[in-house]
Amino acid sequence: MTGGRGSAWFIAATPHPWALRHYRRGGFIAHLSEDRYLWTGEQRVRAFAEWRLLRTLVERGLPVPQPVAARYQRAGPSYRCDLITRRIPNARPLSDALSAAPLDASAWAAVGAAVARLHAAGVDHADLNAHNILLDAQGAVSVIDFDRGRLRPPGAWAGRNLIRLHRSLVKICRALPPDRFPSGAWMSLMSGYG
Repeated sequence: MTGGRGSAWFIAATPHPWALRHYRRGGFIAHLSEDRYLWTGEQRVRAFAEWRLLRTLVERGLPVPQPVAARYQRAGPSYRCDLITRRIPNARPLSDALSAAPLDASAWAAVGAAVARLHAAGVDHADLNAHNILLDAQGAVSVIDFDRGRLRPPGAWAGRNLIRLHRSLVKICRALPPDRFPSGAWMSLMSGYG
């Protein structure tokens, strides 16, 4: 299991390991309900929306996990939901990689290139941060957690995604040695972004 509000449980008892994520509320509303959402119809279930988006992105060859299953449990005017995706082998969040060691310029550029591919395809990631970017042992980059993500025409949203990512990196690296996010790291990321 990984930590955080969007924690995932890893299921290894299949030929292809899976990641199970239970949807949880964030912010002030979490004080009222930890994991219930207002029922507005099956087509609007958050896990189903993310499953459909991931399926489209996988079909386009983008660096995202393959969706396996989604479900909801309705109780009166609310529901809970879960999503299962294929686990990306030997991958860890960018935040964990930075905690362990500094990244070289090529790793930062690979992160930028992966984000650029998503943006070029019109993918607006609602929560692009260092916890939702994975690096595998070979340096390949994947992006996870597309809850509230969507496909959009080009626009200012791409810049907002990058600002959110930068803010996340600054926050995470505040408590780490200064070599984890030096001034040139963001320039290398943006060089990869193109």
